[in-house]
Amino acid sequence: MSLKPSDPVVRAFVDAVNGGDRDAFYALLAPGATMTDDGTERDLDQWVDREIFSSDGRMDVESESDGGRTLVASYTNSTWGTMRTRWHFTVDGDRIARFDTGQA
Repeated sequence: MSLKPSDPVVRAFVDAVNGGDRDAFYALLAPGATMTDDGTERDLDQWVDREIFSSDGRMDVESESDGGRTLVASYTNSTWGTMRTRWHFTVDGDRIARFDTGQA
C-alpha cells in the first residue's frame, strides 16, 4: 500500500501522476517550474510527457522525510518498468516550484 505524503501539495502531485490527470498536474506547478532527473536539468514539459503521461507513470510512495517534501518511491512506467526513485519538492505556497528526481 502506497504511503500518502503528509505535504498536501506533494500529495496532490502524487495523486495527479497516479490518476493520469495532466490538468491537475500542471495546475500544481508554479509559473516557470523546473526539474532535474538524476542531477541533470530537463525540459519539464518534454520530460513529464515522456516519463509520466505518455508512458502511464505511477508512484508507489515507500517513505517520506522533510515534512513530506522528500519521497522515496517505486516509480513504474511502460518505458522503463519499475525503479526505486527519490523525489524532492520545492513548494512555494500551494504550488511546486521545482522537483528533483533520480534513482534512489
